[in-house]
Amino acid sequence: MTEETPGFEEKPDVPSGATPDDAEPKAAPQEGTAPAGDGHADPGLVAQLDQVRTALGERTADLQRLQAEYQNYRRRVERDRITVKEIAVANLLTELLPVLDDIGRAREHGELVGGFKSVAESLETVAAKMGLQQFGKEGEPFDPTIHEALMHSYAPDVTETTCVAILQPGYRIGERTIRPARVAVAEPQPGAQTVKEESAEAADDKESGGPDEG
Repeated sequence: MTEETPGFEEKPDVPSGATPDDAEPKAAPQEGTAPAGDGHADPGLVAQLDQVRTALGERTADLQRLQAEYQNYRRRVERDRITVKEIAVANLLTELLPVLDDIGRAREHGELVGGFKSVAESLETVAAKMGLQQFGKEGEPFDPTIHEALMHSYAPDVTETTCVAILQPGYRIGERTIRPARVAVAEPQPGAQTVKEESAEAADDKESGGPDEG
């Protein structure tokens, strides 16, 4: 056996002119790794991502459109429900108008007494709670949209067509008229306006001391 000198290790022979680094073996590149500096994405993956984004946008638009249609449907159903309810209430109250007319005539003649009075007032209260409103008063201007003239006359004390008598009151529900007020109307008497104007001019002349002398 030979004795090894302490502190010395055997080194492989290095050819003359070569550096020590050349003697070390270099690690081989691993298979499947991309060369350094290659940052380009796979075109196939980019195309698939674009397709997914397009499909997502289409599905989102479809969902928004469906939600808008559903909201419109709910509003339409609610509007139709309210309309049907108003029509049903109007039809019911229209059938009760002759009864309310009888109650009004009984009240005018002092016949609304006793138990009949209590029942009549309860019926009028229920009709009012359902939105029924009575209209038509003597002395108000005639409006053909809410009044129906059954009688016509002339009067010297009116300046426009006026309701001088309410023959049958009108009724409405909200802004909807279910029966116009049936009235007697009076128009200004022909020539009365001219007489009034002459009288007013004479009064003004009297207050000012008479017409100016030329």
